[in-house]
Order: sequence, then structure tokens, then C-alpha cells
Amino acid sequence: MQKLLLLGDEAIAQGALDAGISGVYAYPGTPSTEITEYIQHSKIARDENIHCTWSANEKTAMESAIGVSYTGRRALVCMKHVGLNVAADPFTNSAITGANGGLVYLIADDPSMHSSQDEQDSRYYARFAQIPCLEPSNQQEAYDMIRYAFDLSEKLHTPVLFRVTTRMAHSRSGVELRERRGQNPIKLDPNPKRFILLPANARKLYKELLEKQKEFENCALNDGFNAYQDGADKKLGIIACGIGYNYLQENYGGKCPHPVLKISQYPIPRASVKKLMSECDKVMVVEEGYPIYEELIRGYLDESGKILGRLDGTLPRDGELNPNILAKALGLPKTCGEAVPSVVVARPPSLCVGCPHADSYNALNEAMKDFDRGHVFADIGCYTLGALPPYNAIYSTVDMGASITMAKGAADAGFTPTVAVIGDSTFTHSGMTGLLDAVNDKANITVMILDNSTTGMTGGQDSAAFGKIESICLGLGVEREHIRVIKPLKNHHEENVQVIKEEIAYQGVSVIVPRRECIQTAARRVKAAAKAKNESK
Repeated sequence: MQKLLLLGDEAIAQGALDAGISGVYAYPGTPSTEITEYIQHSKIARDENIHCTWSANEKTAMESAIGVSYTGRRALVCMKHVGLNVAADPFTNSAITGANGGLVYLIADDPSMHSSQDEQDSRYYARFAQIPCLEPSNQQEAYDMIRYAFDLSEKLHTPVLFRVTTRMAHSRSGVELRERRGQNPIKLDPNPKRFILLPANARKLYKELLEKQKEFENCALNDGFNAYQDGADKKLGIIACGIGYNYLQENYGGKCPHPVLKISQYPIPRASVKKLMSECDKVMVVEEGYPIYEELIRGYLDESGKILGRLDGTLPRDGELNPNILAKALGLPKTCGEAVPSVVVARPPSLCVGCPHADSYNALNEAMKDFDRGHVFADIGCYTLGALPPYNAIYSTVDMGASITMAKGAADAGFTPTVAVIGDSTFTHSGMTGLLDAVNDKANITVMILDNSTTGMTGGQDSAAFGKIESICLGLGVEREHIRVIKPLKNHHEENVQVIKEEIAYQGVSVIVPRRECIQTAARRVKAAAKAKNESK
């Protein structure tokens, strides 16, 4: 069989292709982006007409995938952990409807917040929705497990949450491929009421979900991704979850002397946990993210001191795990790496040289110089860097789309002028409804939609807003004369400052669109055009 060197994300993507998916639906977000991009660039996707364009946001992505499952075909949904908050409504309701074709939700968590607002652990969502959760410990397992996830989904007629973390998503290893399967034929569910969640139907379907829980646990116990490995030294037993199992093996060179329960599939196999607890003096729970399994095993009233982990301080409560942190908890010497020497000076992130947002912020700062600080609300994207020197231009970044609604709330409270700064992709992701609220309430706010014609922060994916921003704003009710397009360039600076001042002075909703292509996508476009020209000669 063919063997490839793949990122964890790429192994998942290849595994999904080989499992016979008919579509992947996603909104770009680190560390999940590479999965969809890999599928988009694959020959398999082109040859088999697999749907692989970006969705406007995570909610629309998930609902589209549920539609694929409705037809009996297989769909993969990809997003980062905070994106699952956006998709929570279809996520929890799809646990009630169940799945027809295989339906897998790939959620990439970001412990240590490398590129995120929080360390949210998506395993809680699986427990909340009462659906199976899978978590691979290495790249080969990620490839094998995603294929299994589709089988499990169809066997149990349920969506499956597939959780990875940053280190798993963005590290490489050799992966051996298996024979590829074809796509499912279209075949509707025999229960015509499965996807109609009227209360009378939903109550019956919820009972079905509850009745499945025992079968979910039996699969976790018997299907092979959870494994009990005996050991001679029973002073300590170890429950290792996901990539934590990999770190454990690194510390012991694959020869751990203690009994180990590897957990990569939820619900927790209680029989295996009871066996470990009965045989060992103490039990350490090694899991990346929140102490969810530790809490479940410990129980809130457990005072025995037998269970060690993040809750008692044996492992740190926040941040990523790594082999050295685990080595310290096990009383072992460090196994890899040293701290970065202090001679290396930390360098904060910055906008790219030539970025259009720099000229937008310079104009905005000058237009706002006569007002106190704190009047500019911003959003999630490259332009979030406007909070840092030399711009110091923005005063909030909470979640996707919050700039417009926070600015509206501040204006409602009498705090004016208020300016919302949002990117073109974020605007269509979750800013449009906020703008509609502002129009309906005749809020006194100015919205700057920074249009660089791409989803820049995650690498230049297509923006759902491309070529549509003015039409959307008009459709939402913004007055035509107060939709102003400007060119964020130094030689347009004075003109841009004047436009911003005029719209700030307007007592109502106004929209300013600074429009210039992202410097990175422009460079790639020029390079691709030159390459195509040379190849045509």
C-alpha cells in the first residue's frame, strides 16, 4: 500500500477521501484549514466531483453537510473549536435527527491559544449532544479513524464528533493508505419523519438517542481504538487520551512500566476504567485540553486523592501538554528540547509590509484623533493586529461579527461616535445580521468593511463577500449615499480621512469599504500568471 508523509490534517483529509465522501463543508480556521485545502487540491475530488468550496460560516457548512447525510451520502464538516459555537444549533439538533449517510464533524481545538480567543474543549460538546467522540493519538490513527468514523456514523445512525488539537493537526508522520471506497448511492432514510423536528417527532427521536448510549459505550469498549495495556508497576495507572498517549510513549520509549488505558473514543469505557482503578494505587489522567475525563472518572465529591491530573495540579490546568510536562509529572527526566534562550527577543505579530489595512488604520486614527480612546470596535481577522503598535487603533475583539453589534450596543447606551471595523469574509460570516439590527434601530454607527478580497488570516481562501458587499448593504437597508468605497493607499490618505470624518458625523448607519487586494494573494496571483504565461510559450 502507498505510504505518504502527511500532516495530521492531511491524513484526515486523505482518509475522508478514501472513505468515499461526497462533500466537505468548512469555514477556514486554524488549525483545521489544511483539511479542506488538501481536498480542494486533490485529483480525487476533481475526478469524482466532490463538493469542496468554502461555506459562508460554520453553521451553513454544517447544515449543508446534514443535507448530504439526508441523501444517504457521506459528508465531512471542518472547523476550529470556536466555530462549533457558531454551529451549535444544527450540531445539537442533528444528534436528535441522527444521520442517514455518514456524518462526521471535525473540530480542531487550540490549547495554549496559538491563534484563538480561548482553549475551549470540544469534547464537552460531544457529551452535551450525547454523540460519540473520536480523538486520534497519531497521524496513522487519524487516517484510519476518520474512515472508521463514517462507518460508525452509519452503523449507529448518528453524527460523530472527531476531535484533534493543534499539535496533532500540524505535525507530520508517515501514513500508510488503504484501499479507497466509492461514494454512497443516494438513498433516503426509511423513516420519513427523521429530519422533521416537530416536538412530537423530536420526543421519539430523543428516546432513540438515549437508547443508543449503551451501544455507543459498547463500541468504545470493543472497536479497538480504546485499549488496555497491562504493566508490572501498579503503583500508578495511566489513562492517556488522544495525543497525550503519544507523549506517554515518547517518555517511556514505547515501554511504559505502568498499566495504561488508552482512550481515543468516547463514551468512556467504564469497565476498563474500573479495572484500572481496582488494580492501581493511583491513577493519572493525561488529556489535552480541559479535564473532562478526569472529572467524569473522579466525580465531584471524590476526596481519596487517588486520581491525579489537571484538577489536583499534577498537570497544569491551562495550556498544551508536551512530553517534558508529562515527564515532570511522572518524575522522569526531560525527554526532548530545551527552553528558547533569552537572547531571542519575542517579536509580536504585525501586518504584512504593504497590507491595505495599514493605510485604513492610519486614516481612521487621524479621523478619530479629536475623540477619546475606546470608540473603535473590531473583529476577528488580520486587522485584529490593529490593536498593537504602531496603530493602537481598536479596542475590542471578542468573536466573529461582534464588532458591529458591540458598536451598536455602545451607541444604544449613548457612547458616540462608534465605529465597527470588520473584514469582508467576517462580514458575510456573521456581520450581516448585526448590520440589519443597526439599520432597523437606526443606530448611530459607522461600519468599516475592510475588503481585501480574501480570507487573509487563514491563508487567502475565497471570500463569500467577493463582489457583493455594496449589494448586501443596500439589501439590508443602508442608504446608498452612505455606502462609500475608498482606496486604502498613502496617496489617497487625505481623501480617505475626509470620507471617514463625514460618515462619522452622519447620525445614522453608514458603511465605508476600504478596498484593495491582500498583498499576499496579489503576489501569488502575479506569480501564478507569470508561470502560466511561461508554460504557454
